[in-house]
Amino acid sequence: MLSHAAWQQKFGADTAVIGRRLTMHETGVAHTIIGVAAEGLDYPGRTEFWAPIIPATTIPNSDSSVAAVDLLGRLRPGRSLADARAELTAYFGRPDAPPWHRPVAGVAHRLENAILGDTKPALIAIAAAAGLLLLITCVNIANLLLVRGLARAREVAVRASLGASRARLVGELLVESILLAGAGGAIGLVLAIAAIRAFVAGAPPELPRLGEVDVGGSVLAVAMALTAVTVLLSGVAPAVVAARTDLNAILRSGGRHTAGGRRFRLLTEGLVVGQIATALLVLAAAGLVTRSLEKLQRVDLGFDASGLLIGELALRYDQFDDRARQMALIDGLMARVGSTPGVAAVSPVLAIPFSGSGGWDGRPPVEGESADEAATRPMLNMEVVAPNYFTTFRIPIVRGRGFTADDRLRSNPVVIVSESTARLYWPNADPVGRRFRLASGQLLTVVGIVPDTRYRELRQPRPSLYVPLEHSWFALPLTLAIRAAGDPARLVPSIRRAVADVDPGVSLVSAAPFEEFLRGPRAQPRLNAMLLATFALAAAALASVGLLAVMVTMVRHRTRELAIRQALGATPVDVARIVLGRAMAIAAAGAGLGLAGAVGTNRLVSAMLFQVTPSDGLTLVASGLLIVGVAAVAALVPILATVRIQPIIALRAD
Repeated sequence: MLSHAAWQQKFGADTAVIGRRLTMHETGVAHTIIGVAAEGLDYPGRTEFWAPIIPATTIPNSDSSVAAVDLLGRLRPGRSLADARAELTAYFGRPDAPPWHRPVAGVAHRLENAILGDTKPALIAIAAAAGLLLLITCVNIANLLLVRGLARAREVAVRASLGASRARLVGELLVESILLAGAGGAIGLVLAIAAIRAFVAGAPPELPRLGEVDVGGSVLAVAMALTAVTVLLSGVAPAVVAARTDLNAILRSGGRHTAGGRRFRLLTEGLVVGQIATALLVLAAAGLVTRSLEKLQRVDLGFDASGLLIGELALRYDQFDDRARQMALIDGLMARVGSTPGVAAVSPVLAIPFSGSGGWDGRPPVEGESADEAATRPMLNMEVVAPNYFTTFRIPIVRGRGFTADDRLRSNPVVIVSESTARLYWPNADPVGRRFRLASGQLLTVVGIVPDTRYRELRQPRPSLYVPLEHSWFALPLTLAIRAAGDPARLVPSIRRAVADVDPGVSLVSAAPFEEFLRGPRAQPRLNAMLLATFALAAAALASVGLLAVMVTMVRHRTRELAIRQALGATPVDVARIVLGRAMAIAAAGAGLGLAGAVGTNRLVSAMLFQVTPSDGLTLVASGLLIVGVAAVAALVPILATVRIQPIIALRAD
């Protein structure tokens, strides 16, 4: 069964592909194409075709019964993942199971977690940021409508004095709000569709199911519902306030009445304080996630990734069905590829980078330790390496020595451990010379210690145990790590020819610079940072608009006062200082409130952080200064309006 992508990319969407035959390179088994899967199905991870498991894993002329597979199943009604784990564990521990099966514990995950990973923390944080942005929008609209109602206070008073009821005034003002919200919602929907298309085009391609991101019917329904809620939250209260103004006071004032005076001013300024505080919450979260991404991009891998090329091999199992042939193949590959111009070093490895549990894990007990004691320790990354592995990756030997060619001839195998493994097993002793004991009774002597690396996991280095290839009991490594003297990508054609020269039964199926593998574990953090930064910028912009509206209104209604001050000797700078001081007081109050809230709410993004704490002082201070700076920029317009006040003209207008 072909995937839809493979059908299009490798067969040109040929409708006559059904019935054609494909031969597996590894087994020589021919498969007949019987169908094409629906678009979007690529589990697990960009699969190009699916085949029955028995023919796919049959190894001709081999009595091997070992196969590494993942099981995909459906839980019975009323059963849980814990039940599935218990059933698998019981299967491995059954009386007739091989001895090495019995200590194995079953592991089960939900399919959505296997495909998407643990996205729950990111979804919660992004949904919270979107909710806060909606809240800021509602407050901003309410504030602007209050200011607009203040400007129309005399009009409302005249209409009320002519017989318009309060209910009718509230209804008409609410209808205006609905029309404005409807127009804004329609424009926002168009912008959302364009933004989502731009997001899909620019998002990291490593993100799963990216092609399914679209504005569907459910999204439209939610958007319409949120628009209606926004109208109710932000339109009703301003309409009621505008309709309840003091008619006599407004008509007697000749238009100078401030529709509530000091209480109205405190209300509008308080709403802006809330906007700034809420915007700071989103801004601080975005800052933390962005800083985490920056640290993730600069994290020390424990080895030199520059100039590394990772290649995956495929071989005919029927031609390499015993250990002697396999070792001869590895020796030939290392010699031929290592002599290719531009190749500085080469070493086989068990798995591609950041494969997590894609390699081999184990809990080997140390000499004199029981199996029960060993079971309490964390799993070790069991890596099978050649003598030049540490040279290829440029991993220094911290203590002891590395592997040599003489280790191949030793009757007692040796191993090298990482620093974290040494701390786990021998926290207060020298690990060199200590020994691990395998289930077969074989002893492995520690001869060296190396730094922890992030080859299997980017966020957390895993404790590792390195076993020489000649003394390993694992499967044959089918991945090559190649150290290039120049650009590694340019070496791929010559390396592919070198592999083919060694034996026609082996081929290089894929090769990519190490930087390509780094994109996968960084994709989700980049998306998180991008989305939260977008929300934060929008929140800061909305908060600045709210402050701008309040300060412009303040200047408009204090024009007479400010003109009198200038007539009595105040300079334009003195008057501008009054406006700027008020704006900075509002911004400082909002920033202080927001910083206090951010210390607690940033725990929502704690699962998304890397080497950054939710209460990171640098990020919080920078976020506070940024929001105050945005407020200062927003205050420029009313300040310029204040400077242009002509006292004679302003007083004559009164």
